[in-house]
Amino acid sequence: MIHLIWLSMIVSGIVVAGVNGNITVINQAVFEGAKTGVTISLGLISVLTLWLGLMKIAEEAGLLQALARLLRPVVRFLFPSVPPGHPAEGYILSNMAANLFGLGNAATPMGLAAMRELQKLNPQKDTATPAMCTLLALNTSGLTLIPTTIISVRMTYGSAEPTEIIGTTLAATVLSTLAAVCFDKWFQWRSAIRSGERG
Repeated sequence: MIHLIWLSMIVSGIVVAGVNGNITVINQAVFEGAKTGVTISLGLISVLTLWLGLMKIAEEAGLLQALARLLRPVVRFLFPSVPPGHPAEGYILSNMAANLFGLGNAATPMGLAAMRELQKLNPQKDTATPAMCTLLALNTSGLTLIPTTIISVRMTYGSAEPTEIIGTTLAATVLSTLAAVCFDKWFQWRSAIRSGERG
């Protein structure tokens, strides 16, 4: 569906530019967009490579395992239906750690792997489980300690203080994550009450 939305926006933009006699604007936008895309990509590659390398060093030094142990009680609280030691738990922990460091690109594969493992625990394959909804809520809210990707984009565009957003990003993501967890638990509670009433 999203590809149809993008296609309609592109086609309507070209048609409007053609009707108004500004078709050269389209050419300029295409080349400027391509240039901007390459510039941002190069900036992101450098910063992501640095942070992924640091995460690999942290993993080899045992820091990620320590972080995982620190987060395990939180995961047990948020995902009570996931059996301890299940592969989904490891993927969820890795996903949360990557999100904490603002590595959305690294967090995505871990989130998808966690969803695949959670689907294996799902008795109704056509309906999302509470654990799957919780993971989606956490990924959407995205608690972030260091917004690596945003810092990289700010550096690419020559920001004088690219790291000044750390405090506000942390505050915003803490609030959004708290809201996501509260709503998630509330909906689970409501669902349990409805199931009890039907039972």
